[in-house]
Amino acid sequence: MKRKDLQELSNVRLKEAKALLRAGLTDGAYYLAGYAVECALKACIAKSTQRHEFPEKKKVTDSYSHDLLGLVKVAGLIEARLNHAATDAAFRINWEVAQAWSEQSRYERHELADARLLLEAVGDTLHGVIAWRKRHW
Repeated sequence: MKRKDLQELSNVRLKEAKALLRAGLTDGAYYLAGYAVECALKACIAKSTQRHEFPEKKKVTDSYSHDLLGLVKVAGLIEARLNHAATDAAFRINWEVAQAWSEQSRYERHELADARLLLEAVGDTLHGVIAWRKRHW
């Protein structure tokens, strides 16, 4: 999969999550909103790889995770995230909301308020998690 594919997939998952939320399907909306962030982070990881590079095994293994904070670390964006959170309180709150997502959410029920909160945290065009990731992908 190429970086551009991951970027497009991130955008598609976010659109799907919004459509599900409008349809009242909060469980799927919550789940896909988190995957939108995951795909965006994986696009950042793809950008950090060099052509013809043979990456370290740990980096490869860690890249196949669903843990958002772990993916930030693999992408080399921990410091950038902390710096941005220090200067943008809305982003800091949005990141905290998004970071609570896990792939295990597919087995959980989600209230409308929770799904709406995650979608706002992820999709906010000024202070959202995806908006921040797009600066680095």
